[in-house]
Amino acid sequence: VQLQASGGGLVQPGGSLRLSCATSGFSLDHHAVGWFRQAPGKEREGVSCISSSDGSTLYGDAVQGRFTISRDNDKRTVYLQMNRVKDEDTAVYYCATDFVLPCGSSFLARPYGMHYWGKGTLVTVSS
Repeated sequence: VQLQASGGGLVQPGGSLRLSCATSGFSLDHHAVGWFRQAPGKEREGVSCISSSDGSTLYGDAVQGRFTISRDNDKRTVYLQMNRVKDEDTAVYYCATDFVLPCGSSFLARPYGMHYWGKGTLVTVSS
């Protein structure tokens, strides 16, 4: 099982960025995938997740209405579209999967408990 996040970089406040999470070794049809982030000096937090069964999604309060998670099963990739970014979105973003938990509040509430993690990608929001 492998996950690899990419797409991070420098973006101005109010701008947009799309992160990608390339996966292998498991099926997006069978396991939920989520995005987590860790800002400098802060605890890791859940950002969003997408369900394996019906593609339903869940977002943390801080990003609700600004970020969109999606997936392409054929490409085995999960995306995080970040719009109207703010300074406080600056963080290392990780994608992760758990072979037990479905996407839901419990999934996002386990920022350190996922079974499999990818290396993070740094997003810096600055003018």
